[in-house]
Amino acid sequence: MNRKTLVLPAVVGLLAPVLVACGGAEGVGGGGDSIVVGTTDELIADKDAPAPLDPAHAYDTGSWNVLRQTLQTLMHAPRGGGQPVPDAAKTCAFTDKASESYRCELRTDLSFTDGSPITAEDVKFSIERVLKINDDNGAAALLANIETIDVKGDHEVVFHLATPDATFPYKLSTPIAGIVSKKKYEGDKLRAGFGVDGSGPYTMTTQVKDDAVTKVTFKKNGSYKGDVKLHNSKVELRVYEDPEAMAKALDKGEIDIATRELGPEQVAQMKEKPKENITLTELQGLSIFYLAFNTDHPAVKDKAVRQAMAALVDRGQIAGQVYSATAEPLYSLIPASVSAHKNAFYNRYGEPSRAQAKQILRKAGIKTPVKLSLHYSEDRYSGATAKEFGLLKTQLNASKLFDVTVEGSDWATFRTAHKRGDYPVFGLGWVPDYPDPENYIAPFLEKDNFLNSPYVSTEARKLIPQSRRQADRTAAEPAFARLQEIVANDVPVLPLRQDKQYVAARAGVTGVERLLNGSSDLQLWELGRGDS
Repeated sequence: MNRKTLVLPAVVGLLAPVLVACGGAEGVGGGGDSIVVGTTDELIADKDAPAPLDPAHAYDTGSWNVLRQTLQTLMHAPRGGGQPVPDAAKTCAFTDKASESYRCELRTDLSFTDGSPITAEDVKFSIERVLKINDDNGAAALLANIETIDVKGDHEVVFHLATPDATFPYKLSTPIAGIVSKKKYEGDKLRAGFGVDGSGPYTMTTQVKDDAVTKVTFKKNGSYKGDVKLHNSKVELRVYEDPEAMAKALDKGEIDIATRELGPEQVAQMKEKPKENITLTELQGLSIFYLAFNTDHPAVKDKAVRQAMAALVDRGQIAGQVYSATAEPLYSLIPASVSAHKNAFYNRYGEPSRAQAKQILRKAGIKTPVKLSLHYSEDRYSGATAKEFGLLKTQLNASKLFDVTVEGSDWATFRTAHKRGDYPVFGLGWVPDYPDPENYIAPFLEKDNFLNSPYVSTEARKLIPQSRRQADRTAAEPAFARLQEIVANDVPVLPLRQDKQYVAARAGVTGVERLLNGSSDLQLWELGRGDS
């Protein structure tokens, strides 16, 4: 099947250097031969998330980007995007036309970092472990369609699926399908802490303070056998509290690269006041930000309330005033750079309209103003979320149809509360597990979705498995068009913006344009030293 059509601009011309800017100290990071990368993606262990780097539990960009460097999967996303290619596997393919049986042959002489050989039994153990633990924070749902796994000898594994799924190779390329050792991981219990043992391109050690990772050191795994070619032998990933602190570290020469996530203010400063020796590179991202609704909560149980919000929210104002050139308005769960995208919310509601929102509420017999609280994480995204939610409050309250309050909390508190159903409305970002339109729909609408949403659309739950039958993914676009219409009508989520990605790098580092792919997968192996 040809997946390149799914991510049109995200694959072709993905990266465009914006400017040369930002000088500072000579020599970088004090890391010797290390390439030092800054990030704001947190890695925290607490009572609600004691195992942030266990593949059965991890399901956030920061954790997955550590696991992608250290755990090997049968398939992985290739350089430049497109259809997954074998990594731990030598070959993988469907053995039937219905996309229900998927066979992989492993490379020979694979081993974990402790020297133990990797066999097909280890692959089976790793996948079945995820399904058995079925952690409510994790991504086990990606593999839930597996009915049985057959092992033939040391190098052949066959996955039998309950229903056809042409996206299955993508799912095997995600960290949830990472291959782990029985010696280091129990079959029915999460591995607490920050240790990772696999067979990926790197080994790793962590520096931890107050149950949070401050630095991850990746070293080249000499026993790695796979598709990835390493251009370095050591990378340090340093975690910063916010984009401002990370940008200052870049200016001071403490790090070589600033990546996920530079905030809009930092990007604007780098564009407006160029300095010497740093290049800011713009990458087209596939991440989105949206409002999610607890559709059982009395405040938003009537979909007319959610529809009225959809009619009032001014996405253009949010993108322009809060995020400047770093985000674009989004009118669907599927971003505009994916070919199945449809402007479903704009088609239904048009430009922001108080009159339309008032009519929706009056027709449903909703008393106004509707009292409502919006919730967001203070420390999770680009640092501009508080300003964004302040603007949302202003937009909704200016209509006199809503009486909105806004509340921010730290990520650990926020995550627990929204999963428990405490919040009527809350903001979240979504980075796709793989660049197929199905991954922007199924995680929100299927049973046991990652939002723990009580919303149910019987039609959507029929269309999603139907869409997976299409080996030619363009043939699934009519199903996705209808699914986007369902979301716009029922508003279980309200898309707000699609974000761009930026990487700022000091002179002398190569491979920066390949550091992040469209799905925000960190590819540290692409970095090297040399002429810019």
